[in-house]
Amino acid sequence: MIQLIFLIICVILGIIVYYSGALDLLGSSFVTIIGIFIIITRGINWLAILLLFLLLGTVFTKFKSDYKKRIGLTHEKRTIKNVISNGIVPVVMAILGNYGGFIGSIATATADTMASEIGVLSKPILITSQEKVKPGTDGGISVLGTVAGLIGALIIGVSAFIVNVSPDVTHSIAIALFAGMIGCFADSLLGATLERNGLFNNEHVNLTATIIGALVGIILTTIGV
Repeated sequence: MIQLIFLIICVILGIIVYYSGALDLLGSSFVTIIGIFIIITRGINWLAILLLFLLLGTVFTKFKSDYKKRIGLTHEKRTIKNVISNGIVPVVMAILGNYGGFIGSIATATADTMASEIGVLSKPILITSQEKVKPGTDGGISVLGTVAGLIGALIIGVSAFIVNVSPDVTHSIAIALFAGMIGCFADSLLGATLERNGLFNNEHVNLTATIIGALVGIILTTIGV
């Protein structure tokens, strides 16, 4: 009975996500399917972390939206491609029951999103050459964006412990910070190289970064950091 209630809540959340404008219809539907899989395999607490990432992404995408429009950084409504590139790795980690990979991949996605959305408010430099570039340039990094990414990863680490995804708060924070920031910087490096050269698109970069974040999380869990 409790599981059924959670499943109904998941469907309702998918509808709310669609009507909030965070995702298009197909993306919202896929998020709902992802949520159902996680609830069935791991429970509502694991889903809560994924929903937290979605909430943070939505809030900070809209943060200073007028300024972002003025400098030409407008976001189209996110689609199923965005959901897959940022969400498929955490889902696989959840199904496998690997909390290190789960936290690492979501911390990466969260850190990257917050670093991107907050970092555009400052003047970034290219990660590969340190030359000054326009806000929103692929591979651009900034102190403000890095701090925002660290905060995002920290939020995921603390929250994962609070909802009992991770058994130890220090361990959870360590995974989130190390995996999240390594994955985030990997995202910037891939953006400055493969994406700028047309070999990767944004979804390829995000997917690869979350894989890296998951692997770092798995390694840290294995060695007991």
